[in-house]
Parts: sequence; C-alpha cells; structure tokens
Amino acid sequence: MTNQPEGICTNTDTTSYSGYIHLPPHTLTNLSIPGISITQAYPINTFFWYFPARHHNGSSPLTIWMNGGPGGSSMIGLFQENGPCVVNPDSNSTSDNPWSWNEYVDMLYVEQPVQTGFSYDVLRNGTVDLVSGEIDVDVDVGEGGWDGVRQNETFLVGTLPSQDVGGTVNGTVNGGRALWVALQAWLGEFVEYPAAAAGEGDDRVSIWTESYGGRYGPAYTALFQEMNERIESGEVSTGKKIHLDTLGIINGCVDLLVQVPSFPEMAYNNTYGIEGINRTLYDRAMDNWGKPGGCRDMIVECRDAGELGDPLMYGDNETVNGICAEASEYCSREIKSLYTNTSGRGYYDIAHFSPDAALVPYFVGFLNRPWVQKALGVPVNYTMSSEAVGDSFDSTGDYPRNDPRGMIGDIGYLLDSGVKVAMVYGDRDYACPWRGGEDVSLLVEYAEAEKFRAAGYAEVQTKSSYVGGLVRQYGNFSFTRVFQAGHEVPFYQPETAYEIFNRAQFNWDIATGGVSLVENQDYGTEGPSSTWHIRNEVPESPEPTCYLLAMNSTCTDEQKERVLSGEAVVKDWVVVEDVEVQGSFSGDGDQLAQVPLGH
Repeated sequence: MTNQPEGICTNTDTTSYSGYIHLPPHTLTNLSIPGISITQAYPINTFFWYFPARHHNGSSPLTIWMNGGPGGSSMIGLFQENGPCVVNPDSNSTSDNPWSWNEYVDMLYVEQPVQTGFSYDVLRNGTVDLVSGEIDVDVDVGEGGWDGVRQNETFLVGTLPSQDVGGTVNGTVNGGRALWVALQAWLGEFVEYPAAAAGEGDDRVSIWTESYGGRYGPAYTALFQEMNERIESGEVSTGKKIHLDTLGIINGCVDLLVQVPSFPEMAYNNTYGIEGINRTLYDRAMDNWGKPGGCRDMIVECRDAGELGDPLMYGDNETVNGICAEASEYCSREIKSLYTNTSGRGYYDIAHFSPDAALVPYFVGFLNRPWVQKALGVPVNYTMSSEAVGDSFDSTGDYPRNDPRGMIGDIGYLLDSGVKVAMVYGDRDYACPWRGGEDVSLLVEYAEAEKFRAAGYAEVQTKSSYVGGLVRQYGNFSFTRVFQAGHEVPFYQPETAYEIFNRAQFNWDIATGGVSLVENQDYGTEGPSSTWHIRNEVPESPEPTCYLLAMNSTCTDEQKERVLSGEAVVKDWVVVEDVEVQGSFSGDGDQLAQVPLGH
C-alpha cells in the first residue's frame, strides 16, 4: 500500500513514496525457516517513507535508515538529521535540508519494530496525557462516546497502536528477523525501487542507524548476510539475497560490557572540561561497575545464562530474561543515571543544560497534522517513541545480551564478508559516549584488525578551511570522532556527516574523500594513536523552548506549571511569552487527533 505525498519534503524535481508493508499474524511463524521463524500472533504493519536520490539516474544505491530507542521513530532521523527537509517552528511547514543524504543515494526510512512511530499492530482509540506521557487505550469514554472526551492543550485523543507489549518483538534479534521478512517484500515488489522486481539498477543496500542502532545495525546486517549465504548454498529456498554494502553506526551503544565505563568517564572527565558529576559520584559509579556482583559481573552472568538457555535470543526463556533484565536495570540505575539525575545537563549533549532547546521535535506536531497524515496515508497518530516496544525489550533484558557472535563479533564477520563499516561518534554525547565507541572499534576481530589498530588518526577535511573531526581508518573500516556534535551527529554537524556518509557509500577515504579505496585497498590513516589530547571549547547553551508535544524533554518545571495553571500562552504547541499571540489549539480535536475508530 503506497502513497505519493506530493509537496511534503519534496520539490518540483523530486518525489517520495510512503506506505506500509503488511505482515498478517503468524507470517513469521508459518515461514518455517530456521533462524527466522518466531511466534507472531499479531499483525505487523511497518511504515516506510522512500526518497529516491535527487540526482537520480535509475542506478543509485539504497540506504535503509533506522533510529534506535528501542522504539525510537525513524522520523527523528528524517526530519531532524539527514532527510530532505526540516520542520519549521510552526509545526506546519518545512524547509529544504541542503545536506540531505538522498542527493546521490536512495533513502528508505523504516519505522521498526512494530508499534514504533507510524507502524502499528492493531488500531485502538486512546488518549495521550502530555504531562505524564501516559497513553491509555482502555479509557472508558462513558455514554457520550468520544464526543464527550474534550481535548485541551495537554490531553489529546486519537488513534494509536495497541500499546500491548505482546504486540511487538521482544528483542534485537527478533527485530532483525521481522525486518528481513518485510524487506523481502519491499525489495522484491516495490515497483518504484529500480532494483526491485525488474532487477534493474544498482542493487547495493546499506544500513545506517544510531543509538540503540548500535545493536540493531550489527545484528540485523549480520543476520541478512547469514541469510544471503544460506540462500546461496541452497539451504534456504525462500527469499532473495540482499546485496549488502555498508553498515553505518552513529553514536551507537553496541556492547554494554565494553561501553558502560565510558558513561562515568564522559560525565566526569571529557574533552570539554565539564564535570557533570563530582569525584564522589564518579568513584561510586566505577565501584558499582567493577565490584563483585556489580554491573560487570551481572552482564557476564546474563550472557552466560543466555548462551546456555537462549543462545539465539528468542527471548522465550523466563529465567534468562529475569537475569538479564536485572542486569540492565542495575547498570542503568547505579551507573548511567548518576549523571542524568544530578548534573542538570543534557543526555544527548553534555555541553547543553537540560531541557535542551536544540532538539525541539517540531516534526511531532507536523506529523499529526490531518493534512500531512492524509497525504502519507496513515491511519494512526504519530508518536516519537513507543513505550510498548521499550517495555517489551526490557522484559527480556535485551540491552546487556549478545547474539551468538556478539554485536562486536558481528561487525568483524561483516568486514570479513566484504561489507564496509563506518562508526561515527559525536564527542558531546552522553547517551552513547565516543570513547566507548572507540573501545568497541579496537576490539573488533577480523582479518585486518591489527592494521586497523595500528592506523593513526587523521583530520577529517570537510572543506578546505574546516576540520570536522578525526578518523582512524584501514581499508573498509573506520572510526570517526566528530567535533562539537551530540548524539545526533547529522543535526549538529550536517556537512561533516554528509561527507562521511557519501565517502563511505562510494568507497572514498573518510579523511579527504580523495583516495579511492577500490584502487587502494590497503589504505590506512596516519597520525597519533589517540585523540584525547584534542580539547574543545564549551558552546553556549540555548534557552529552553517548551514544546507541548514533548513536554518532559523541552519544558522547565516553571513552564509546565504555567501550562497547567492556564497562565501560559501557546502558539503551535510552543509556550510563548507574548500575551498578544493567539494560540493555535482550538480544543475541539481538529488540530491533532485522527478521527477515532467507530466515528
């Protein structure tokens, strides 16, 4: 089911296609493919938005973009990072993005796992409390029906996914299994994709992802490569090989056993000279990491249990799930949260105070405008993050777990299989700090691992007068530290991210874009072995902008109080100071809600 949303994020020279990949209940179960089949009693309706390359010659490679979470919408990437447009503060119009990644590459934004963003299992009428963040799909509307449920600026009604944790996948590997099946349909049947059924054009497929995508990316891409090999050998007769080209990971949390120590390190001792926690809290965090029975031991126990009781990560062993969920919760509460609970600084950017006005998600309002939803052909209201997906992953303790190779092992397997891997980390991010990402890169074992580790750091020349960061690269593997960038690197440094992306995609060196890796397969960067000596200036932190559709991440306590007391003046879901400005919210449901089912 496909729509062509004219005038949304496109111009007269370009177009886009949105739609759903529908998998009825038990589709994955009935495939009977070992390693792919999982219990699936719920429908999977996966939303996609496809943007052909602006310079389209019928032969452009394809990149699949996924945000993390788990449960984070890929519309974050589209509208806030690397898509063709950005949403303006009126939440009702857009501006072109000159650094869109679809200049020379077809971009496919996928909302996964199901119940993320516009993806849904079954549709339910529900309410959203913007203050608490609570979504209620079991609300009793009384005798008056939905006509008796009146919206206001912080209480909305609409159409939503079921919110049932049993209506989505329960872990990373199962997410990859579901996506492989969905992509088999899209890559083979979507007629607007030149390399689909007709078999024309460039059939290379890359996966770029972010945050929890540090787990999605390696696990999904490795699973796809395994399926390619099984199809090639004849072991699996159902399915089409996916010509994998590049895996890109932006500020990814790949392996907690390696990366957890980087959280207190980033909070206490970073290249910006910011002390987000004091020495006492730093020592407490490190003790909670390394003490007997602490976070490190709990992760090891989780992985040992998983190797014995659930090695393929189906999430169906309650003993393993309990051990791993306890490890995940402890490491978050006793280490990672020490900074977020006390610093007053940003989670995605340590240089900004919280709430961080840089990342106001105006696209949430835009994607809930009735005219936008009609153009996209979506039957469901938009939510930026799915609590159901997060809870489902939490129930199995997915975060500290490993698939059979481990996610770091998956990266090595992909490199040895000829897939390029680019790891890109902004150096102001706390959510997945760059030093932890660097540690991951140095632990990847593959044929050229020693040569990669021996390579030094070279400057990333974004343009003749600007150095965007530093990169270590040998052949097809690179790790880049991007200066002055938080979690969403393309948001903070769009030109640098654009250059890194295109250089990786088209086989050029990351540092200059002038060395062909096809002709120079033994290329390696030269320079210092560490970048720790490169220090940064702390930028000015912007003043908070209170956006009602993301109150908990954008509004101060004072602003929330003004909204709840009725003293705040609101325009386009933004709290404004000018009392003469008229609010755009009418209160009668015409600004946000889908028409509820049954109306």
